[in-house]
Amino acid sequence: MLVKLPFRKLLIKSSTLILLFLTVSLYAQHTVSGTFSPAKDFSWLLVYKLNPIGETYILGAPIKNGAFSFVLPKAQSKGTYRIVYAVPQDEFNFDFLYNAEEDITLAFDKNAGVRFTTSQENILFQTYLKEIRDIEQEIIAYYTNQKTDKTLFLRLSAQLEKVQQTYEEKAKGRLVYDFIAANAPFIPKIEQSVERYLKNKKESYFSTVDFDNNTLQGSNFLIEKVLSYTFTSSELRSNSEFANQEEIKKNIVEISKKLTGVDQNFQMRVYLSLWNHSVSLWEDEVADYIYTTHLKDLAVSSGNGQIIEAIELHNRLRLGAVAPDISWEENNSTQQLHKLTHKGNYILVFWSSTCSHCLAELPKLHEALKAYPNMKVVAVGLEDDSENWKKEAAKLNQFTHAIALGKWESEYAKLYAIQQTPTYFILDSEKRITAKPEDYEKVLEILKQ
Repeated sequence: MLVKLPFRKLLIKSSTLILLFLTVSLYAQHTVSGTFSPAKDFSWLLVYKLNPIGETYILGAPIKNGAFSFVLPKAQSKGTYRIVYAVPQDEFNFDFLYNAEEDITLAFDKNAGVRFTTSQENILFQTYLKEIRDIEQEIIAYYTNQKTDKTLFLRLSAQLEKVQQTYEEKAKGRLVYDFIAANAPFIPKIEQSVERYLKNKKESYFSTVDFDNNTLQGSNFLIEKVLSYTFTSSELRSNSEFANQEEIKKNIVEISKKLTGVDQNFQMRVYLSLWNHSVSLWEDEVADYIYTTHLKDLAVSSGNGQIIEAIELHNRLRLGAVAPDISWEENNSTQQLHKLTHKGNYILVFWSSTCSHCLAELPKLHEALKAYPNMKVVAVGLEDDSENWKKEAAKLNQFTHAIALGKWESEYAKLYAIQQTPTYFILDSEKRITAKPEDYEKVLEILKQ
């Protein structure tokens, strides 16, 4: 396999004592330690500090027999930090609050998640979230079970209000206060129908949120809140259900109002998160809407062309998109992928005559396709010169061959973002991308279907 190579004396004056105390406090270092379970599944962790535009790498530390310990550097300020324990990093991580005043101990379980055993900030926040969630679940159960006990409803509402007030009071002067205050739930003062309750809950969703708050921006709190508002269905429906695309777009319009005047770099982070989530849900229409109405302009104004390139690459190679056109010379005439009239499906494969994996796999594919006459192969050779390519291509005489000189830097390698050979695409008769199999075995599985 050819892989494209990718581009851390006893009496002193009181004023002096105060200064000394402040200096020691300012530069104090604190330890974060704990356990991972099951121990055999974990060997290393990475630590990042979150900020309004992303994250900054801080350090790495080993996990030995399920235990870890690291000291945050003196220069690290209070804020939200992230521990990454596997790849992909966006999926396998958890966050913690660091106030630069306390050590932190925790226990992470693969199934149960993270539990803090030492840290007033984190224990307070974790306990608060559980109590709020438990009461809100009781309110949901009140509606789903179609209860009509007005006294019960008002009692639950009063409990919700008391929990919020109690924890805001406990959190005063702490880092966690901003999070608890911004998370204040909708508290109904009178019994109301489920439709009214959900409408009021949604309308008040951001009533206590300050999108300009730097502490909140430097965490994942606002992102998660925006994603939940935009995509998640009402609490009375399954978590796997989502509003239709037009409803989602309306929600994005409301988000854009909240973001008006907010730092553009943070706005871009929010919209990029919305775009990524849309893609993960296969909501291509929503993803395109986010890109064309918000994200592209923000990327242009901030000079972040990489985001534009990455999104446009995704768009042209996503499932359902018409494959970018390719042309080649054959029998003294120019041929084009888009002008092929084969009525069946296509396999578009990028290979190289100097790639050992290609030379092993493509003859097998050539032989296997004898049983699938409705499948046509277009093989694009990524080459430095044509001599060896001609020799190897001649052995695969049932394939249609094209050559792209310049190898990794060739037009078609860039157009299709080829990082290794062989790379396969499956196209339908209209040249729409229907699959992007990871390897030769996956290609055979698709053929058998």
